[in-house]
Amino acid sequence: MSTWSRIAAWAMAVFLGALVAGSGAMAREITVLSTAGPMPVVMGALIPIFERASGNKVVMKFESVPQIYDQLRQGASIDLVIADEDVIGELVKRGDIADNSKIMLSRVDIVVRAGAPKPDIRTADALKAALIAAKSVAYSQDASGRYFVSMISRLKLANTMGSKSVIVRDKPVAAAVAAGEAEIGVQQVAELLPVPGVDIVGPLPGDMQKIIVYVAGVPAEGSDSESAKALVKFLTSAAAATVLKQKGMDPS
Repeated sequence: MSTWSRIAAWAMAVFLGALVAGSGAMAREITVLSTAGPMPVVMGALIPIFERASGNKVVMKFESVPQIYDQLRQGASIDLVIADEDVIGELVKRGDIADNSKIMLSRVDIVVRAGAPKPDIRTADALKAALIAAKSVAYSQDASGRYFVSMISRLKLANTMGSKSVIVRDKPVAAAVAAGEAEIGVQQVAELLPVPGVDIVGPLPGDMQKIIVYVAGVPAEGSDSESAKALVKFLTSAAAATVLKQKGMDPS
């Protein structure tokens, strides 16, 4: 085991020991409403660690942004909401979120089918040329996809991209690229990493890059804010940072 791995394991043990000591004897059920994107994979790795340490049970629900807005408006029993900072910011304005914390960061990468030539995307000009040359480009409707649409507008490629855009729904963009449905794909690296059959080209270059900030918000009408805040504390801990890096995310 490397020195870094030993330090990370020690930090994990220290944090989890403190979490157990402070969690109290009564186990709680924490209901978390989250956007999808990379969250099923990332939270799927983090939640079991928190549950074992705290004795609490976390119920994860992954919904679209409109569904999250509707559920909070209708008074659904939710203890924590996880989404990108724009979504949480809107919920704060509406008065639906009482407290919030940045929990993790995600960058946007380019992917191609395994074995395919990798385009040069090292500069904004090279990226623009690669997008023009590509026969088809896949992206999602989530945070990375919404950013990509704004980016191609900024590059004055909206008309060029119109006929060759592949908007991917209900699966990772990398899965569409692996299946030959698009030549290149654009998505958060945490969503690209788990998919076989693709090669990651690299991150969007320079000021073309978009760092997507994920935020955890405690609803104003949440039923168990203390347990929710304990989960947020774990998600922003050094222990969680080790797992985040393995999944292609960065701590906030």
